[in-house]
Amino acid sequence: MPKVTARIKAKGKHYEISVDLDEALKVRQGKGDVRIAVDVPKIFSDTRKGTAVSNADLMDAFGTIDPYQVATIIITKGEVQKTQEFRDTEKENKVKQLIQLIIKNAVDQNGRPYTEDRIKRAIEEVHYSIDNRPAEQQVVPLVDALKVAIPIKLEVKRIKLIIPAQYTGNVYGLLKDYKEDEEWLGNGSLQCVLAIPAGMTIDFFDKLNNITHGTVQSQELPSV
Repeated sequence: MPKVTARIKAKGKHYEISVDLDEALKVRQGKGDVRIAVDVPKIFSDTRKGTAVSNADLMDAFGTIDPYQVATIIITKGEVQKTQEFRDTEKENKVKQLIQLIIKNAVDQNGRPYTEDRIKRAIEEVHYSIDNRPAEQQVVPLVDALKVAIPIKLEVKRIKLIIPAQYTGNVYGLLKDYKEDEEWLGNGSLQCVLAIPAGMTIDFFDKLNNITHGTVQSQELPSV
């Protein structure tokens, strides 16, 4: 398991630790064990030089001198370096996820799904750059880009939602990639029309209802 550096800047100073990449990423997700993730239970200003940080600086920046508490803050709120091999694997997995989502949600001009190989070649043809966003958020822009190379369209469901005011801030990021129209109502609620790839609606509503506790009003609209 690769050892990498996790770092953060706090109170104008740099703090670093050496960590196991796999376990540190689990800690970021709230699933790992920081005692396993940390290579050495010491906080450094420069891990390569082995320059340790004083307890006074730790207390000032983090409110504690416990190395594992500080390490948790660095891992979860700072930057965890990733090896090139890890980034390559991560990108390869993201491409596979996107291709499967497109196969599930998009068709050609005759209403037939594309093969995995054809979608992969089309992505290469249009030189589309896959970024770090979740695959679900990249389906729509990727399909738009692929139209240059192949006749393709998403099978979408148009849905009108009314979201209570207290949840609008928490769900706005979930809506933005599918939003056709929005209107803020007098009571602070958000009414919007979304166009969501048909195969992704169940997952979308699972996430939406988890945030809003099932209080959202929804209505399926006819396609345009």
